[in-house]
Amino acid sequence: MTPPLGAVLCGGASRRMGIDKATLRIDGVAMAARVAAVLLAAGCKRVVAVGGDSAALRKLGLDDVADEFPGEGPLGGVLTALSQGAPAVVLACDLANIQPATVKALIEALGSHDAAIAFTDRAEPLCAVWSPSSADLLRTQFLAGERAMHQAIDGLDVAWVTVAAGDLLNINTPADLRTL
Repeated sequence: MTPPLGAVLCGGASRRMGIDKATLRIDGVAMAARVAAVLLAAGCKRVVAVGGDSAALRKLGLDDVADEFPGEGPLGGVLTALSQGAPAVVLACDLANIQPATVKALIEALGSHDAAIAFTDRAEPLCAVWSPSSADLLRTQFLAGERAMHQAIDGLDVAWVTVAAGDLLNINTPADLRTL
């Protein structure tokens, strides 16, 4: 497989955090930049930030792509990443503990599947590799009004990749920062 595109979803409102999670610094590094570094270390050919504060993301040294569906949730961000014309590893910007080995395992699992999605005790579609073959079904689901990632993946051929729960720790609130 050609090296995939890496995409960091940065378009959320960060209501529970109270400030933009993508630019929130952990150990001196903005969360979006931390996730982007993991994507590069895992072998992504290029990494883009999808959605969010374009100027702030560029200031962090990230290439940014405008979300084609701003305010419509992460499914729109996945579709935006897939519109770049390559398989895409899509990670939420708040996966502060994600490891390159986890991303590599997802990339290796994709094969001829539509997607390879991280799984612990539940699916985490915001830690996944999406084949261009998934775009049509995802877009159809989106245009029909679906916004829930867990529902939108119905009908896709998915490789489920069991990962360590700690890799999928989401930092959503100030209290979550104490779990690092």
